[in-house]
Amino acid sequence: MANSGAIRKPEIEHHNPLSRTLLQKLDYDQLTNCMRCGFCLPACPTFRETGVEPESPRGRIALMKAVADGLMEPDQAFQDQMNHCLGCRACEPVCPADVKYGQLIEQARDAIEDHAAHSAPVSGLRKLVFGGVFPHRSRLKWLGRSLRFYQKSGLRKIARATGILRVLPKHLQEMEGILPEATARGVVERLGTLYPAKDEPIARVALFRGCIMDVLFAETNEHTVKLLAEAGFEVVIPETQVCCGALHAHSGEMDTARKLARKNVEAFRAAGVDYIVSNAGGCGALLIEYDHVLKDDPSCREDARWFAERVIDVSRLIVEKGRVPVFAAEAQSGGEPCITYQDSCHLRNAMRSSDAPRTLMRQVAGVRFVEMKEADRCCGSAGIYNVTQPEMAGQLLEHKMEHADRTQARYLLTSNPGCLLQMKLGIEKHRPQEKMEAMHIVDFLYERLADSKQE
Repeated sequence: MANSGAIRKPEIEHHNPLSRTLLQKLDYDQLTNCMRCGFCLPACPTFRETGVEPESPRGRIALMKAVADGLMEPDQAFQDQMNHCLGCRACEPVCPADVKYGQLIEQARDAIEDHAAHSAPVSGLRKLVFGGVFPHRSRLKWLGRSLRFYQKSGLRKIARATGILRVLPKHLQEMEGILPEATARGVVERLGTLYPAKDEPIARVALFRGCIMDVLFAETNEHTVKLLAEAGFEVVIPETQVCCGALHAHSGEMDTARKLARKNVEAFRAAGVDYIVSNAGGCGALLIEYDHVLKDDPSCREDARWFAERVIDVSRLIVEKGRVPVFAAEAQSGGEPCITYQDSCHLRNAMRSSDAPRTLMRQVAGVRFVEMKEADRCCGSAGIYNVTQPEMAGQLLEHKMEHADRTQARYLLTSNPGCLLQMKLGIEKHRPQEKMEAMHIVDFLYERLADSKQE
């Protein structure tokens, strides 16, 4: 059982500045809640790959506590170990003490980033991405417009033909090759800020449109709104919403994550909705923890709790609260096409929603659902992990594609944009024996609505 009373932090005068910051920011209750039982070991992808204790949640918690207790210095090896964690949180559902490991790893990274000595290029890039682009809708639209120009103007063909892309690391070259078409026309530009329910509305819900989601997967956002309307929900899309802050939180930029959380709480509170709908597991996992993110801010603590209580994944909302539409696949000469599903780690482990997507897939007439082995294991995307830790991400993707290939699926579905890109990369690299296409589950379902008028 978790400790019932707060554990007092050790009164240690750390000489190392990072040690002092870690002691200040780490939740000491959570550190001491770990019973070292080892249930987390087989659930942890990095431990399974390496078999090394520090690569496990138990091992990383022990390292954090050793630093907080003054038993070791947070050297570069310690910092590398914190950053080598995927943050998939597969350890949390199996933990008998309910240790909030996801919060601990974010606190550790936040402390590390306070003292990080990045090179000038890396520091500039972080500042540009985390502070200059993601928090600003107008700049995201500019990014979408620029990417679309690159993709459509012939510049991409020229870049590939001349080999100029070879200046990029190999894994970034591979990612460039599978990027979907970008756009500056997000869901609001396509549908407006209010979309009516089909027939009598069940509830009024708000769509969290995301940042990159609305640039690279705007069509998925559009399909999400129409699918919700088909299921009986009136959909509001607050224009003043911003990036959820998940990538900031995972990368040690907690101050910025908190600023974004405040703006979103204000925007959605004003919308007066019954539910806040996410179609991206990575975003949803942080949205449901806004009450924790803003727990020390008395000005919006209650509103943050209101917000967190209403966040729900689109599949779960439709299954549990909506009028589930009729889905039917077109008849094919080769018989029923096979579909399989890759869990979004954050949707499964943080939002605890793995049954609803499968329920909807099994209701599509004319297709056959096959469960993929280790569908609950991380694919290696993990936010920007596949960019910052390409070697480990590549190993995990190798295993994932072996299992996906065995299903002989025509469609490989998932519920998160990062996972979707990783699956597209896996298909591109490994060329499965059977023709396979990666899709977001919302797009797959929307295209198979039996009775709706798809405009």
